[in-house]
Amino acid sequence: MTGFASEERSPTLGLILGFLITLAAVVAYSWYINRQITGLRALQNNLLDRDRRDSLQLLRIQNDLSSLALAMRDMLDNGEPYPLVAWSSQFQRIRADLEDALRKEEQVAAANRTPDQNEYLSNSVAQFWDASDRIFELARSGREPEARAQIRLSLEARQAALSTAVSRLLVQNNEREEQATTHIAAIYDGVEHQVYLFLAATLVAILVAGLYLIRFNRRLFAQLAALSDQRSELAQKLISAQESTLRYISRELHDEFGQVLTAIGSMLTRARKDVPEDSALAEDLREAREIAQNTLDRVRTLSQALHPVMLEEAGLESTLDWYLPVVEKQSGITIRYAKPGIPWMIDGDGAIHIYRVLQEALNNVARHSGANEAWVRIRCSPKEWEFEVEDHGSGLVHPGVQQGMGLVAMRERAELLGGRLEWLQPEAGGTLVRLRVPREKLNRHAD
Repeated sequence: MTGFASEERSPTLGLILGFLITLAAVVAYSWYINRQITGLRALQNNLLDRDRRDSLQLLRIQNDLSSLALAMRDMLDNGEPYPLVAWSSQFQRIRADLEDALRKEEQVAAANRTPDQNEYLSNSVAQFWDASDRIFELARSGREPEARAQIRLSLEARQAALSTAVSRLLVQNNEREEQATTHIAAIYDGVEHQVYLFLAATLVAILVAGLYLIRFNRRLFAQLAALSDQRSELAQKLISAQESTLRYISRELHDEFGQVLTAIGSMLTRARKDVPEDSALAEDLREAREIAQNTLDRVRTLSQALHPVMLEEAGLESTLDWYLPVVEKQSGITIRYAKPGIPWMIDGDGAIHIYRVLQEALNNVARHSGANEAWVRIRCSPKEWEFEVEDHGSGLVHPGVQQGMGLVAMRERAELLGGRLEWLQPEAGGTLVRLRVPREKLNRHAD
């Protein structure tokens, strides 16, 4: 009797306990991931803000050094009627400003700067002012020819060495910012990958529990079906969170980095106006401004790639008109774009999902197909929209085998639209990705 009771005992209590443990693990892991991402975001903002302030002080130092160079040029000009000591007060003003800039720059200097670099900069500045003091002493004692010779032989060389050192520190700051951004992006990718793995493990655990529940207690089968129905909602929330993150990063790139790079370009332009056209410093300033402008262009391109603002402002058609030429330019693949029929408008969530599916399909063409030509076709019928991306490259492994996250996301987005996503093989070989979406579903998402 006891054995029979043991065999017929309901597993409900054990299943509830297992569910509670799983739920606690999900909550704890979600809290951990959220804390990691928040910490990384704070680290990113603090690091980049500190480097930005350090770069601004370095630019201030560089501007002071440029003023010294101009003053020394005037001192060596034989047509100037003034004695050398007349520039003493100007040197003192620049010295006070330069020392203030150096002091503030030392407070915000990057932690990974070597002591040798700090010592070299400090010693170079001290040696410059020592040489400057000796030159003015010679000038006051009536030995101006000798003082002018020392300017040519010593002071100008020290000023050039200081300018070079400051320029290298600026370049080092820029490189460090790029490395930090790349590193943080890699960490974000790793965290995202861990989230997917954890969700997969959770789904496997739920499946095992469901099979156990079905075997020992059929009355709980309806609850297992409800858990399976939640998959679509979970995918929608995950994709929404992904789009929200991409939108946030895109805005941060456009607003924060764009403003900083624009300010740097403006400062370089103003600095170049105070430098002779035929001087080496003018060429350096021009090159630095070109670097800043090129970086600004790349940041804007990356911002648009992460989340095109045009999707919200002009709809899917205008966004594709902009995006496809960008893909051609970046990948070197010729894209044949066909959209017969009257002009159309798709916006809202439907535009975002379709754009991401086409974007992932074109990325697969560029990365895996080896083709140098692709076709993008959009057709409209009274009942549905049809979107195709075709290439005649090496072809794609059947999506049911070892699906990558990109293919999974494409399928999830198609399901959210109530559409159907197909991977086909054209007669000429390669891959044809076709997405069909009912018009009524698109209208619902647009609303």
